[in-house]
Amino acid sequence: MLGLLALNAAVAMSAQTSAVESVSIFTNGTRILFQGDSITDGNRGRSADPNHILGHGYAFIVAAKYGAAYADRKLEFMNRGISGNTVPDLEKRWQTDTLDLKPDVLSVLIGVNDNSRNVPPDAFEQKYDQLLAAVKAVNPNIRLVLCEPFTLAVGSRKTNWETWNAGLRQRQEIVARLAKKHDAAWVRFQRVFDDACKAAPAEYWIWDGVHPTYSGHQLMADEWVRAVREKWPEP
Repeated sequence: MLGLLALNAAVAMSAQTSAVESVSIFTNGTRILFQGDSITDGNRGRSADPNHILGHGYAFIVAAKYGAAYADRKLEFMNRGISGNTVPDLEKRWQTDTLDLKPDVLSVLIGVNDNSRNVPPDAFEQKYDQLLAAVKAVNPNIRLVLCEPFTLAVGSRKTNWETWNAGLRQRQEIVARLAKKHDAAWVRFQRVFDDACKAAPAEYWIWDGVHPTYSGHQLMADEWVRAVREKWPEP
């Protein structure tokens, strides 16, 4: 009887694993760190409670899906996104919240607050570049995933939209350059949300022009996985 139960469990786990798109860099014991601002933060818990520690956004969706599918690989997902953060804010906590955690995969989504607070694009690029160089100096084999900031014309974002959008596009271009320079996966969220607006209004996906809804976070999780699989395909 116990043997049959074990067999059934193994079959169920095998079916679950085959039901997800494989991610080659999620190998045994891989530590995956999501870093960024409120979109990554997702109102995450600040305690060790595993029920809330990853927040309720795209990072949680990715972790839940692959944590279950690859249970035998003992993956460790971490979230250190903090609401309101800019690249200068990341710099202040980079040692404790990134380097000291020793991730094997580092995903960063940052830039929308830099845009709203008028952090100069050249300073944004320089500091961001330095942070990535620092983590590569500690771990030359780290896999970097750079996510572009994004926006839609919803709510208060419609005010001065052209200026706001132009500034954000600059930061998207910077992220693209940094992804190429550091051999990172480049996650192009903007085009995903632009395309999604053909199916439903902008506010369905991003309720205030900056923060995604649960539906928007699902789009983000799917695009994150797609970009990572494209960068590091199965051998």
